[in-house]
Amino acid sequence: MNIIICGAGRVGHTIAKLLIEQNHSITIIDQSSDDIQKINETLDVKAIVGKATSPAILEKAETSDADMIIAVTRNDEINMLICQIAYSIFKVPKKIARIRSQEYLDPKFSGLFNKENLPIDYIISPEVEIAKSIQRKLEAPGALDNVPFADNKIRLLEILIDEKCSICGIKLNDLTKKFPKLNAYILGVIRDENFMIIKKNDTLKHNDKAYIVVNSNQMQETLTVFGHNEKISNKILIIGGGNIGLNLAKNIELSFESARVKIIEKNKDRADYIANELNDTIVINGDGLDEDVLNEANLDEVETVLALTNDDEDNLMVSVLVEKFSKDKRTMALINKPNYSLLQSSLKIDDLIDPRMSTVSSILKHVHKGTIENAYTILNGEYEVIEADIIETSELINKKLKDSNLPDEIRIGAILRDNEIIIPFSEYIFQKNDTVVLLSKRDELPTVENMFRISSV
Repeated sequence: MNIIICGAGRVGHTIAKLLIEQNHSITIIDQSSDDIQKINETLDVKAIVGKATSPAILEKAETSDADMIIAVTRNDEINMLICQIAYSIFKVPKKIARIRSQEYLDPKFSGLFNKENLPIDYIISPEVEIAKSIQRKLEAPGALDNVPFADNKIRLLEILIDEKCSICGIKLNDLTKKFPKLNAYILGVIRDENFMIIKKNDTLKHNDKAYIVVNSNQMQETLTVFGHNEKISNKILIIGGGNIGLNLAKNIELSFESARVKIIEKNKDRADYIANELNDTIVINGDGLDEDVLNEANLDEVETVLALTNDDEDNLMVSVLVEKFSKDKRTMALINKPNYSLLQSSLKIDDLIDPRMSTVSSILKHVHKGTIENAYTILNGEYEVIEADIIETSELINKKLKDSNLPDEIRIGAILRDNEIIIPFSEYIFQKNDTVVLLSKRDELPTVENMFRISSV
């Protein structure tokens, strides 16, 4: 596909890198000559310095030949205008815009985004996506990540295999016999910073990060099998009342009836605003780095602390303070600078949240051709877990799994058929309208698209 990316920041750079590795043709536009120079030094793309709202610049980028335009500049209004011009003048078929302002995302203004008004096909809101991601992690304590597929009926869990895991050293084939009622399938593990697909005679090892597809109804049971018995937190403290903190608190109020949430927000006007937006959440105006303020929030009673300010250093320091003054709490910190991930273990932070990858995953699922509904990246896109529907022209229809000639780097994890979750075995026969959740190495994505007969966009 010919794809134009407007915005050469961290998100734009990451999207471009992943799409190049998937053999897409990429053009990047940005006003910053420094950012474009960095792109030129690191990526094999066509890079243009200029305003992406300029028809002349878009013409220079050959926008009329583009299959898709992705607007991820730092300004919502510019992103919207880019999509408008790309549609009105250049007839670009698919347009994606990153929009941060919550006002534009209000459901009562949903009619704004259509062909007659603002022709944006997909809106990506990082703050909304990150809040949803954190909420899912709270729903699956003990999991490093928890990703929904197939209308939330199937989940992908990322689980650390630690010393509490009693199934280390047991062959996968024997695990199936030991837990015959468990609807779960291990797609692979990250071991020594490399992803590897493990087979039925392989075993799990301590410090593996395992990726497991499970029936959503058996999520807690699966975590227990893998040595994680952590309870869902009912007492939650959020440091930072920005859009992420506010959206998360709203989600928790709607989903966790028994949860008690407190937010510490430094800015008084913002604290007053979010207090009016929330129903059951206690909002405290103060500095999350102030020990007295933490005491006011009854830190000793809190079970999970989420540091979600706009300052990476503050988020790290909050997590350190929590560990110092009140141990045995789950800590999660929002981090924009990737190098800080190296500090996670030494600072004893349970989870670092990278907003960049949440945004990138949200965008990537719209790049794949045809009926792919969802995509989740592993190791910066080296592998993807994707969801796809089998349509009538698929070569898989009426074939047994063992006869489907799948490459070794593609693994079928689970199938949704008529509201039933199936972990397929070798004799399983594919049918039309099966929803398949599978793992694919980046190099095999064209094979996946062909295998499901996913038509061109």
